[in-house]
Amino acid sequence: MTTPPTATGPLASLLLRVSAAAVAVAPRRKSPAAARWAGAGGSRRRRCRAAVVEEAGVLLPKEGDEEGEEAAAGRYDWREEWYPLHLSNEVPDDAALPLTVFDRQLVLWRDGNGVLRCHEDRCPHRLAKLSEGQIVDGKLECLYHGWQFDGEGKCVNIPQLPEGAKIPRSACARNYEVRDSQGVVWVWMSDANPPDEGKLPWFEPYARAGFTDLSTVHELPYDHSILLENLMDPAHVPISHDRTDWTAKREDAQPLFFDVTERTPRGFAGYWGRTSTPHLRNLLRFEAPCVLTNTLEYTDKDGTEQCFSAHFLCRPAGQGKSMLLVRFGSTLRSPLAKVLPTWYFHQNACKVFEQDMGFLSSQNEVLLREKVPTRELYLNLRSSDTWVAEYRKWMDRAGHGMPYYFGHSTLSPPPVPAVVEQAPAGAVAGISASFPAKGGVGTVHAPNPTNRYFRHVVHCKGCRATVKKYTALKKAFAVLAAAAVAAAVLAATRQWKAVLLAASAVLAAASYACDALVSLITTNFIRTHRRL
Repeated sequence: MTTPPTATGPLASLLLRVSAAAVAVAPRRKSPAAARWAGAGGSRRRRCRAAVVEEAGVLLPKEGDEEGEEAAAGRYDWREEWYPLHLSNEVPDDAALPLTVFDRQLVLWRDGNGVLRCHEDRCPHRLAKLSEGQIVDGKLECLYHGWQFDGEGKCVNIPQLPEGAKIPRSACARNYEVRDSQGVVWVWMSDANPPDEGKLPWFEPYARAGFTDLSTVHELPYDHSILLENLMDPAHVPISHDRTDWTAKREDAQPLFFDVTERTPRGFAGYWGRTSTPHLRNLLRFEAPCVLTNTLEYTDKDGTEQCFSAHFLCRPAGQGKSMLLVRFGSTLRSPLAKVLPTWYFHQNACKVFEQDMGFLSSQNEVLLREKVPTRELYLNLRSSDTWVAEYRKWMDRAGHGMPYYFGHSTLSPPPVPAVVEQAPAGAVAGISASFPAKGGVGTVHAPNPTNRYFRHVVHCKGCRATVKKYTALKKAFAVLAAAAVAAAVLAATRQWKAVLLAASAVLAAASYACDALVSLITTNFIRTHRRL
């Protein structure tokens, strides 16, 4: 009989994260920087590093790996895939959502019948963003000139058109097919071929009876390949997330075992675990373009088969940006989940990502600046980084079909720098630019991907409602506290003065508690040693 893992709750599952994704492109080539590295002195450095590797158990590439991997690879096209757009229950009924897949800007909305629709986020009139518009009578209306579009993207009303005139046939928004599957909205990005339903992800654990789920959405300020690397790296959890909840402890850092059981043109899979608990084997699976799952099945003390499954859906949202849909599910519900509100788990997940944000964004910056494959920058260990190496090697195989990518042995950087359309203004912009993605600057009035409010709260109905509720209560308690003080001043007897002053103190404390709760949900976590 196998003993259960030390934790199965949503918080613990976040700290057992594992994941992988897809980023890649263009013909196989070495960058000019890589060519210079391989020139004079390059071979000497390679020999020096190889000597270190043999002693330390480092994963080194073999000469000629690129050619063999490329020969084994089929043609990959990033557009012939389903991408996770959003959690379906988080899509509003009365507003349009702006979303991005690589460099494709999309708008997601619900028509008058509640059916999900997706178009290119561009009005055919003057290129205004349709996501800035509003939904009127079940139609999406451009806020610039009022052109209205139905669910198929066809323009059905132009206010400026003379009476009796026909709407031009070309006045239509480009349409994308979407599916709502197991609570996730997926979009098919291909222009050339109809949706391949066989590629639509299906997660078997979620079809099991009694399987509970905790899902959340996060926008993050670094490339989705960096995010996937991080999620598939269980070795960092005890260090980076020490004491974030009741399972991660830095003294538990240890060698891990890995067993790669499957490699395909669309991903890889295998088992991993801690050397101290070899009977607990997690099954990790990465599937193109950006889906990572980590499943742990075990038998509890009563002989019942239990399953815990973490799903990380990592959508590439443009250069240096990603959108993560996190789903934790289990046949055994954590006692904490029965007591604590959902927003508590959401803010804890935000804290986990903020703990990683500084060094992940720095890693992103180094890859873009150095422009060399990861094998020339990383020192991967067999006892901790096997999945990272597998993922970057998969990108070598699939990179020719991606807009840009950084592989293990090859790369194709973005040909054009990203265009930032929204950014903080004034002094906040200057400070944010000086400290990219370090997590401490920004207000709720300045769209800033390093700010928790814009990374999570604006995407989450539950957290938005909680913030709204407790902000209103905070103000109400403050007003009542002031009124109680005023009444105490006017009270005729000492007894009433004492009662009213005590009431004002209680009301002031309640107002402070509401403010602290709102701050807990919306304010970034900053490590103690990083505080000014």
